[in-house]
Amino acid sequence: MKVFNTLSRQKEEFIPLEPGKVKMYVCGPTVYNFIHIGNARPIIVFDTVRRYFEYRGFEVNFVSNFTDIDDKIIKKAMEEGVEAEIISRRYIEECKKDMEGLNVKPATSTPLATEEIDGMLIMIQELIRAGHAYAAKDGTVYFRTKSFEEYGKLSHKNLEDLQSGFREIKVTGEEGKEDPADFVLWKPKKEGEPYWESPWCDGRPGWHIECSVMSKKYLGEQIDIHAGGEDLIFPHHENEIAQSEAANGKDFAKYWMHNGFLNIDNKKMSKSLGNFFTVREIGEKYDLQVLRFFMLSAHYRSPLNFSADLMESSKNGLERILNAFDKLRSLEASAKTEKFRDCESREAAEELVSKYEAAMDDDFNTADAISAIFELVKLSNSTTNEESSREYVIYLRETMERLCGVLGILTEKKEEILDEEIEAMIEARQQARKDKNFALADEIRGKLLEKGIVLEDTREGVKWKRA
Repeated sequence: MKVFNTLSRQKEEFIPLEPGKVKMYVCGPTVYNFIHIGNARPIIVFDTVRRYFEYRGFEVNFVSNFTDIDDKIIKKAMEEGVEAEIISRRYIEECKKDMEGLNVKPATSTPLATEEIDGMLIMIQELIRAGHAYAAKDGTVYFRTKSFEEYGKLSHKNLEDLQSGFREIKVTGEEGKEDPADFVLWKPKKEGEPYWESPWCDGRPGWHIECSVMSKKYLGEQIDIHAGGEDLIFPHHENEIAQSEAANGKDFAKYWMHNGFLNIDNKKMSKSLGNFFTVREIGEKYDLQVLRFFMLSAHYRSPLNFSADLMESSKNGLERILNAFDKLRSLEASAKTEKFRDCESREAAEELVSKYEAAMDDDFNTADAISAIFELVKLSNSTTNEESSREYVIYLRETMERLCGVLGILTEKKEEILDEEIEAMIEARQQARKDKNFALADEIRGKLLEKGIVLEDTREGVKWKRA
């Protein structure tokens, strides 16, 4: 398996720290509102990476946090006149609902920043004792960036180049910094904000220290993979490396993985441009399986453009796969039991499985993996019929289920509830057919088609789908 490592800027053979096991940390969302589709991309991508490791037989310890204390959370709480915890708990639950809709597997651990404050205080104290951090007069604690010689090794820029792009957490007392590049580990409380006691002041942690501490607690001082969106490379992940390696005295993560940006109609997603969409909003127009399928239609490191046309294309592509499953399930019930009649077709299918695995082994190339699935669908549709052996039909169904399962694609079509009028029309058409009134049956079929309902008469009975 090859993994593109942001640290080295090249693909590297994946060799786990411990044979057969993968320790993986993915930065989770800050929970102050419903997650947007930009948040959804890393959630889907790295869930798929985890699933493929498991497909390959690895035991994966997958940790993804929730940042449940942050300026945006506090601002939202003040607007609503409630405690910050009310906001964070509400949107953690809403995020979990969206993740379930996207068929994202629950993480092994989902730590909350506010429940790991003690560990943060310990790590900050260790960094101060080692000379990597210092407290200003007002109690703000800063990391002494120049004390870590390798600072910038992830973003591949030297410290001077990074000065202008540094995304500081603005706090009172910034004049207490020794150097403009130093970043916050702990900051004093403000009026009306949540706070915790510390040796330096009552306050709360900086953003970066959270993940260093949670990763260490739940995965250990060294991990195989640290992942997130490419916007986190600097400063968040760069600062995590500095904190963790300065505190622990050893390399932090062996491989760093980052997904590309998501654009909307070739523009950056922005509320001011009116092109900002939450997962919940997309779920009102499409099954969230379509959104997941869309997200995996491009390589995870490539920029991805979201548009209505591309979502429709993804919907049609997913429908094509699900229709192939429907056909296989119907054939499975009626296929003959003879074995080995379809050897050549089975060999062709096995070659496509190898093609799929080769794509996923090459830095999790889901776009090419999906292409292999479409080829498998084409093979299935062209080589299965009422004369196919049951063994071959079952092999195809189970193989496609396994490959789609790695991508998190559910192969069971969801039962959609029709309104009473349409249900009555379908029943009336069925009765007309029984009465051999085929003219009326055709008339009702036409009216249903006008309403976007397509009927298919099969040996198992009438089936319907949206046009």
